[in-house]
Amino acid sequence: MAHTFVKDVMISDLITLDVSTSVKDAAKLMDKNNIGCIIVTKNQLPIGILTERDFVKRIAAEGKPLYAPLEEVMSSPIIEVNPNETVWEAAQIMKTNNIHKLPVKKDNQIIGIVTATDLVKICSVGSDSEMRKICDQIITRMQKK
Repeated sequence: MAHTFVKDVMISDLITLDVSTSVKDAAKLMDKNNIGCIIVTKNQLPIGILTERDFVKRIAAEGKPLYAPLEEVMSSPIIEVNPNETVWEAAQIMKTNNIHKLPVKKDNQIIGIVTATDLVKICSVGSDSEMRKICDQIITRMQKK
């Protein structure tokens, strides 16, 4: 577990949509595919992310119309992680930025995503002694800060 890398746990089956796509079309696609986020692109390059939280904070709470383009409601810039980082680094980035979905970027492309749910699943498998090691590592890291 101490050396589990982002590339080993990321979900690589991502959906991307152009910035001009409407909020309603994005919502339908997210519902159809049972996913919690979409990578938003412009000229095929990733420039933002649309998450379920964005629907609450940037769409419903602000009364944005369903025909609004994703460009108006996405989170940007994208906070990302390298596929060769450890899951510990990914968790730290998520904690620091208060995010639950962390895109994985390689060569200017988003190649996957790690979610808080993925990290919880990783931590919930294994023996008690493995869990003790994980807890010890977390405590050690927290004491260094």
